[in-house]
Amino acid sequence: MVIRTNQAPDERQLAIIAQQLGRAPRGIEAVAATDGEGTPLVLRMAPIVDGKPFPTLYWLCSDVLKVEISRIEAVGVIKALEQRLQEEPEFLEAYQQSHRDYVSARWDYMSDAQREEVAKLGYTNVMTERGIGGISNWHQIRCLHTQYAHHLCGDNVIGQWMDEHHQVDRFYPKPLSLASFSLATVLATFIFQR
Repeated sequence: MVIRTNQAPDERQLAIIAQQLGRAPRGIEAVAATDGEGTPLVLRMAPIVDGKPFPTLYWLCSDVLKVEISRIEAVGVIKALEQRLQEEPEFLEAYQQSHRDYVSARWDYMSDAQREEVAKLGYTNVMTERGIGGISNWHQIRCLHTQYAHHLCGDNVIGQWMDEHHQVDRFYPKPLSLASFSLATVLATFIFQR
C-alpha cells in the first residue's frame, strides 16, 4: 500500500530516513509517499541544497524498492526503454509528458523565497527545463529510481511500465492485518488501551 503524503517528516520518520540513507538527511522538504505504516518510501527534496540545484524533486528512499529497481537496471532495461522511446511516438509523448508534469510540480512546490533564490543563483533554466532526475535530454532515461519515485507521487509512464513488466509494485510493504497478530497480541492491546 502506498499513501501519497506531503508532510514534514516526524522524528520517527527522520530516524528511518537516516537509516535508509546511511547518513543524516539534508534538503528534505516533505515525505511524499509512505507505506501503510508511515514508513517513508519517497522524499520531496528542496530545489537548492548547499547552494546548488538538487537534481531531483522526488528521492526514492525505500531500501526494498531501491534494491529491486537496481536489479532491473542491471539487466539493461534502460537501453531497451530508450530504444522504445525512439520507435514509439506515443510512448515518447507519454514520457515527455511525465517530464513536463515533474517540472511543473517542482516549480509549483517552490515558495516565492525559493524561486527568488533559484533566480539569484542563476538556476531558473535548470529548474524549468530539466526533467526527472535533472535530465536535460528528454529522449533518454538516466535512472529508473527517480522515474519510480515520480511514479509513486505522480503520473510516470516508466514507473507504470516497471509495474506492468517487472511487478515492482509487488514489493510495496504490505499493511498489517488483524490476521497477522496472535490472539494474545490483540487481547493485550485491547486490555492496555482501556
